[in-house]
Amino acid sequence: MATVVGTTVEWYDFFIYASAAGLVFGKLFFGPAGEAGAGLLAFLTVGISFLFRPFGAFLAGHLGDRLGRKYVLMVTLILMGASTTLIGFLPSYATIGFAAPLILIFLRILQGISAGGEWGGAVLMAVEHAPTGKRGAFGASPQMGVPLGLILASGMMAIMARIAPGEAFLAWGWRVPFILSAVLIVVGYFIRRSVEESPVFAEIAERRERSRMPIVELFRRHTPLVLLAALVFAANNAVGYMTTGGFIQKYATDPRGPLGLEREPVLWAVAASAVTWLLATWAGGRLADRFGRKRTYIVGWLLLLVGIAFLFPLVNTGSIWLLMLGLMGLTIGLGLTYGPQAAFYAELFPASIRFSGVSIAYAIGAIVGGAFAPTIAAALVQKTGTTTSVAIYLAVITLVSLGATLMLKDRQGIPLGPDHEDEQAVSPIVGAGGRSSR
Repeated sequence: MATVVGTTVEWYDFFIYASAAGLVFGKLFFGPAGEAGAGLLAFLTVGISFLFRPFGAFLAGHLGDRLGRKYVLMVTLILMGASTTLIGFLPSYATIGFAAPLILIFLRILQGISAGGEWGGAVLMAVEHAPTGKRGAFGASPQMGVPLGLILASGMMAIMARIAPGEAFLAWGWRVPFILSAVLIVVGYFIRRSVEESPVFAEIAERRERSRMPIVELFRRHTPLVLLAALVFAANNAVGYMTTGGFIQKYATDPRGPLGLEREPVLWAVAASAVTWLLATWAGGRLADRFGRKRTYIVGWLLLLVGIAFLFPLVNTGSIWLLMLGLMGLTIGLGLTYGPQAAFYAELFPASIRFSGVSIAYAIGAIVGGAFAPTIAAALVQKTGTTTSVAIYLAVITLVSLGATLMLKDRQGIPLGPDHEDEQAVSPIVGAGGRSSR
């Protein structure tokens, strides 16, 4: 429950920014760049946070392997909440000039640092507390925070679009979901405070076997593994950021675009797709326990390719119901390639450097995949005049992640405690022998 609530709050904060970037930030903070330029600059600020995720992952990985998982989770929750709340009070460009976009970018960077450190701690708290045969199901809990955060973010934006339509939404309506983050952070903080430290880290701390420089050790012994694990995540992040990064919302509601749909129904369609993503993520974790992490991943990648093929033909009909159907179909593959990830990642790395390993692999995968996916998609549509180019881009990166998945062994059930470091250090890369090395 602590990992679900905490990650839901974190990703709610992260996603309302992306949604607002697609809907209002271009006009409010980047207006002087012109209509098209302002939209692209707003999407670029979504991607900028990803560049700082590795810094957050490095910092959190070091602290998480040295001081514990729980400590990092408390810090990242507060940092994310404070950044999000401050955005809600930020004056626009018309009020304070160039200071407005600069402060906005700075606060988005803080969100990126927080997101880079949050995921590793949450998944390890879940997986390292789990019974051996239920790591997939337990590990899917923090993963479910992503679609739950999207449901909250899109739902709140849709509600405010109804309460404060038109110019009122631009003037103040978009700010309310950001300011409400302060309340959610307090709830998440008290829930996380009550959780005991991960039993694996508690054992490491008791034996005083903590690595002095876990990140140095990680890259000295496991560089190829980190890069492959990052590529496994890249496609899920890139495809997911079609909605979580605000591209679909912007494309569907742009009055100068081919669809020109109303803002509120599009936001509700995104929220509905997040429900199917939530269910598919839960199913992905359970299927990974029953049939294996790798098999679940492979089925998920194939279903994701099908979802990509149908997405834009359905969206481009201009029907809100078919748009919703396209998004919901896409989320089935997303969930099956996201639910197993926590358990799969945790079983790849040795206990003493596990926080650093999972956090940094996740952060690099986020950069390769989702960092500028909305910007790339918008630029492709602008350049080619068609969404077919976006579908090809997403299909190619999905095939890359499928290939990376095939190159890693399924280590389901491997002991996670510090007693088994030698077994954990054997390379899980297909065809590699002995201990992981650079």
